Order: sequence, then C-alpha cells, then structure tokens
Amino acid sequence: MKIKTIAILLLFSFITTGARAQIGEHRSIFSVGVNGGYALSNIGFTPSVSQGMHGGMTGGISMRYVCEKYFSTICSIYAEVNYGQLGWKENIRDANDQPVINAYTNAAENYKRTLNYIQIPIFAHLAWGKEKKGLQFFIQAGPQFGYLLGESTDSNFAFEQRNMDDRANKVYAQDSMSVENKFDYGIAAGAGIEYTAPKIGHFLLEGRYYYGLGNIYGDSKRDYFSKSNNGSIVIKLTYLRDI
Repeated sequence: MKIKTIAILLLFSFITTGARAQIGEHRSIFSVGVNGGYALSNIGFTPSVSQGMHGGMTGGISMRYVCEKYFSTICSIYAEVNYGQLGWKENIRDANDQPVINAYTNAAENYKRTLNYIQIPIFAHLAWGKEKKGLQFFIQAGPQFGYLLGESTDSNFAFEQRNMDDRANKVYAQDSMSVENKFDYGIAAGAGIEYTAPKIGHFLLEGRYYYGLGNIYGDSKRDYFSKSNNGSIVIKLTYLRDI
C-alpha cells in the first residue's frame, strides 16, 4: 500500500507540474460559492464485512481560480471545505442470503455507523467548452484530506444479544470499536458539466469518487483489521460566482 500511495502522489505531482509549465492564454478569475450533494460510502475492511451503501449528506464552501487557457483546455485550481457524512451499513444475511432475525426483537438485524468529517479536496480542474456563456465539460482530480468530528451508531439489537449462529459473515469486531485514526487522506476524481449564465454565475453538476489511502483503525500485525479505508461516490451541485 505504501508503494502504491507514493506512486499515485508522484504521478499527480508530475501531471500538475507539467500543466503549470505550459504556456497558454493567461486567466485570473477567482470564484467562490457553495456546494451540496449526497454521498454513498462504505469501508474497505480486511477481513471483509458484508455491506450495502451508507447514505449521507455532504456540503460546504467551494473556491476556484482559473489561471490559464491552453489551446481549448481551461485550467483551474479548485478546492472545497465540506462537511460530509460517511460510514458503513452492514448487510447482515444468513447462508441463504436472507435477513438474520434477532430472537429478542423478532426483527431483521440492522447496523449502521455514521462518520462525520470535515473534508478538504484540492483539485486540478480541466474544462472544455464555452467560457463566458453556455456549457462546459470538466474533469478534476487531486488529493483529499479529512478530519473526523464525531461518529454515531444506529442498530436495532444489543451487541450481547446479536444472532451470531445464523450470520454468514462472522466478523463483528467493528460494531463496538470507535474510530482510532481521525485524520483521513486519499485521492478523489470526478467529472461533470458546468453551465455559465452571464451576471448570475456558474452551475456545476458532478459525479465524484473518493478512495481513502489511510485506515480508520490500526493496521499493525496485532490489530484486528489490516485494512479499513473510506470509499465514497458523491453526486453534487455547486454554485460559483466570480469576484
């Protein structure tokens, strides 16, 4: 994982350095605004935990600096400061892929953990299309950093009364473990469309994927999980206004 992480970061540094070295038409346009959307997330546990997708809100402040147009490519630096709800939702099933019923509640067992983060992505933003009025298509990628503000659990059974006999997946240590590593980091990339309306602003609709390179739990030989990284898919709408 360390070699993979270094390779990704070096590749990103090379790409962004190369982009800055190009000579194009200078731009100096700074925009600020807000963004909001919905995140589908899970945790990459090893040993594995059966999961569905955890749903949560995300939103915050957006900033963009357009610095250059190189041929038809509009080059920018784009950043956000967001509040995001990530986590995991367990898919508690038996060997026949049926819900596991708790003997004490007579209901299907459900478990969900919500992790509340402050997230700061910093992207190289490349766009093609109309600058002053109309549509653009864009892609963006870069590092993302996060810090855990808090966590909460939603379950309908007591841990000591869980039905372990019928569960196909016997991994449950995560149910009672608080997050150990509050700092999170990884790589995010997205693509979308932008519509610019003169005197009104810019409207961006984007789909984004985040892959965490850090783990929420310890990953030494004595720890239970060797991997426990965040992963999420985000759909969001952003409004920017030039200042």
